[in-house]
Amino acid sequence: MPGGKERELRRRIGSVQSTKKITRAMELIAATRVVKAMQRAGAARPYANHITAVIENLAAAGAEVDHPLLRRADEVRTAGVIVVAGDRGLAGAYNTSVIRAAERRLMDHTARGRDYALFCVGRKSARYFRFRNYRVDHGFDGFSDNPAYDDARRVAETVSGAFTGGAVDQVDLVYTEFVSMGAQRVVTRQFLPLEETSVIAAEGGGTPEATASFEMEPSPEAVLEALLPRYVEARLYGALLDAAASEHASRQRAMKAATDNAEEIITKLSREMNRARQDAITTEIMEIVGGAEALGAVDPDVDLPALIESYASEAAVPTDGAPVR
Repeated sequence: MPGGKERELRRRIGSVQSTKKITRAMELIAATRVVKAMQRAGAARPYANHITAVIENLAAAGAEVDHPLLRRADEVRTAGVIVVAGDRGLAGAYNTSVIRAAERRLMDHTARGRDYALFCVGRKSARYFRFRNYRVDHGFDGFSDNPAYDDARRVAETVSGAFTGGAVDQVDLVYTEFVSMGAQRVVTRQFLPLEETSVIAAEGGGTPEATASFEMEPSPEAVLEALLPRYVEARLYGALLDAAASEHASRQRAMKAATDNAEEIITKLSREMNRARQDAITTEIMEIVGGAEALGAVDPDVDLPALIESYASEAAVPTDGAPVR
């Protein structure tokens, strides 16, 4: 019968093995989803690039509009911050990094005497800021790992409405940019107001000749004005896709590390259990030999050294640290 310590170690090994199966399954699922997220981000990029190119071409051709999304306040009294985090945890430092960056941005605004408005994408960010007694003006969740364009449109309309309505004078976007499978970085960018058309014309890659072969109805200015809200949605959608890919990549790395740690713990506990089993069997051998000698009841036909050797062989600890069944 195994001793109490051996039974406890067996229970612990079984518990760690069950945890290892879960983390391994989550690692494989994240590896599959990150590939799909990368493909979606790549598929959405041409749409954003074309909208950007059209706006740059129109601006380079001299189209100018007085759109509310281009309005710049003389003084920023209220700053909005969009925080793109995840709905779930178990993704390493993914949520923590973006939340801390957003909190630093908020502290910077409050240090300048500005009010703030929080737009939280993902349950983790909303829960954190509410726990820290920040005012969360709008929360969006349920799509952080698989965002759709309609989700980006809903968030963009809420943020744009607050900006054009004068509730906020500036909006910053804090999210995790996907660089590669092994590298993701948290970035903070100004989301609104958009760059003025003169700046877009100067810094963009547009050319006046690109619009010469097109007839625009009712006018280039009207087309540019209609494209600006779509441009905002496309920028936000790209950020959501980047964040989703970053979340899956972070979760894959975190679950792989957890699986590796579980294997190390199992090896360590197995060696400890084998030592405990060896000690228990050695104690039994000593008790048998001592009792036989005390009673003088050793049968002369019994090969006592061979019997002891058989017990000792059962008590041998495997060199690879595998548990003895």
